[in-house]
Amino acid sequence: MRHEVRFSGYGGQGIILSAVILGRAAALYDGKYAVQTQVYGPEARGGASMGQVVIDDAPILYPEVTDPDIYVIMSQQGFEKYGVRARPDAVMLLDTDLVRSRPGCRYCEVPATAEAKGVLGREIVANIVMIGALVTATGVVSREAIERAVLDSVPKGTENLNSKALKRGFELGERACNL
Repeated sequence: MRHEVRFSGYGGQGIILSAVILGRAAALYDGKYAVQTQVYGPEARGGASMGQVVIDDAPILYPEVTDPDIYVIMSQQGFEKYGVRARPDAVMLLDTDLVRSRPGCRYCEVPATAEAKGVLGREIVANIVMIGALVTATGVVSREAIERAVLDSVPKGTENLNSKALKRGFELGERACNL
């Protein structure tokens, strides 16, 4: 089954890293095919950024995301630029505190940034919280695969913090995402 996943937020939130981690989880640890692409705004840090992943059980013949069925949106600007035209049957995870708008598709509100700051003490892991919620809400990859991909992708010395952030995301996804 093919999934097209679009991550969006502002530069510095780890949007591109999130897409890389999801693609790695699918391709290396779940035995699926995956292709990841990315777009940066001209401002880089602070401007809108977007990462996309195509995941499929079969070889991917066209690597571009054309009609995403899953969105992870972590800023209002990201929503306006990359999420506002989501198809009605898509699933969207929104960072509750940073995205004011709500889409016409099914959505889940995840307080990723607030949890990363308040519970984990580091806002920088909000993207990992969102990845955990994404996996719980959609099952696009297995928990085991995403756990391995996160540990392979984060800077050395931050593995414990990122593991906690991922587990917190799993919990938030279970509690908040009844999709």
